[in-house]
Amino acid sequence: MIQTLIDMVEQQLLPQLHIESVHSHDPIVVHHAPKPWKLLGAGNYAAVVCHPEFSDMAVKVYAPGRPGLEDEAEVYQRLGKHPAYSECYHVGSSYLILRRLSGITLYNCILRGIPIPRRVIDDIDAALDFAKRKGLNPHDVHGKNVMLKDGRGIVVDVSDFLKEEPCSMWDDLKKAYDRFYFPVLHHMPVPEFLLTAVRKGYRWFNDQARTGSDS
Repeated sequence: MIQTLIDMVEQQLLPQLHIESVHSHDPIVVHHAPKPWKLLGAGNYAAVVCHPEFSDMAVKVYAPGRPGLEDEAEVYQRLGKHPAYSECYHVGSSYLILRRLSGITLYNCILRGIPIPRRVIDDIDAALDFAKRKGLNPHDVHGKNVMLKDGRGIVVDVSDFLKEEPCSMWDDLKKAYDRFYFPVLHHMPVPEFLLTAVRKGYRWFNDQARTGSDS
């Protein structure tokens, strides 16, 4: 079954898929995905697509010039099987075949006013602790990289878990959950422009903090 999907990826998907990394801090641009492949999402490194005949699997294709495929494959090898993470079934020259995760990102939960139970936060905490015990360094864990599925929390993107520098994104998100979201916003949709402003302000603040510490 996996071999059939590999053949379809290499013979049908890759020759026709047109993706481009325009800016390293922004998601890659997907100019064209051939039918019947469906685009599931795009991050700063890669696009994720699926085929209707293999709905329980996802193909993550790295954009030309974007590094990280080998690192991500190693992360999945270290994680093995865990309910809060995907699994890697195959490593290609520019793509990974993964177990498909379904759910709604915490970012979209906030946009739509869908309550995020405390158990979801605890699940993700436990999953990140598990990764640390495997010698990994959870990095770039934010509202668009974690999801709510049947009342439980799952981690979608592990591509930066081999980075060595500290990352406070998840801790900062938890603080925002405790101080603002749970007491006030847990049943209220938040406009996207406001979330975008918060995200850009957070990035600016962190950039200034790093610049100050380097000077």
